[in-house]
Amino acid sequence: MVNLLKRYPLTAFFILAFLFSWAIYLPLIFVRQGWMGANIPYWIHYLGSFGPALASFLMTALIGGKEGLRELWSRITHWRVNWKYGFFAIFSTILFFALCLPVMRLVRGEWPDLRLLGEVNYLPYLGIWALPLWVFTFGFGEEIGWRGFALPRLQKKMPVLSATLVLGVLWILWHVPTFFYHVTYIGMGWNILPAFTIGVLSGAVLFTWLYNGTGGSVLMVALWHGLFDFFTASTAGGNLIPMVISIAVILWAVILVIVKRPWGVRFQPKQTL
Repeated sequence: MVNLLKRYPLTAFFILAFLFSWAIYLPLIFVRQGWMGANIPYWIHYLGSFGPALASFLMTALIGGKEGLRELWSRITHWRVNWKYGFFAIFSTILFFALCLPVMRLVRGEWPDLRLLGEVNYLPYLGIWALPLWVFTFGFGEEIGWRGFALPRLQKKMPVLSATLVLGVLWILWHVPTFFYHVTYIGMGWNILPAFTIGVLSGAVLFTWLYNGTGGSVLMVALWHGLFDFFTASTAGGNLIPMVISIAVILWAVILVIVKRPWGVRFQPKQTL
């Protein structure tokens, strides 16, 4: 089995990432749909975010041993990046959110209640601690896998845009179970799926640009991901703020695809078997 995993590391990674996450998500579906009467707390939803990270650590250990894990850790903690990419990773979503505030004031006649940023599904009120929750779960939990392990190996096998789209499609499939139990997705209904697909693929393009531009910094990608979720998952701006920020991401992705050679250096870690 170990030899098989080493022979097909990308396939093994995606299978493991899905298995680890869906092992959390599927029981929640059974409870939500009334197929199982167990008293499972919905907050374990956040644990499912660590599936890609666990798969990444496991496959990296099998392929590269301690040296491979050290190299992966160096990218997880890599903070010395080009200042423009660093500024984008940390402040772009904050700026998008700030620009949304006067828009909401004009459209709805009121300012958003910023205290609502501290509310997250299935957990007590967290206040500012909601931000590190998003960064460490769906930020690092996902990005250590998607961009830390999968993207550089896909980029080695195919053009950058193709690698990005392949990863984006698999990323969408990974989210599918949440449409059957998560209160937000159920509330939006399946009609949101086309917009969700466009948004995730656009996010994949932006993440590839950010990852390559920062020399493979998982840290910067995870920070951006966590900040994006912090602002868009909140009810502080209703549906308006998530929509405006998502449109900004889509437009940025379109620009990146259209502009000649937007990807920066195609970053490759030392061990990408």
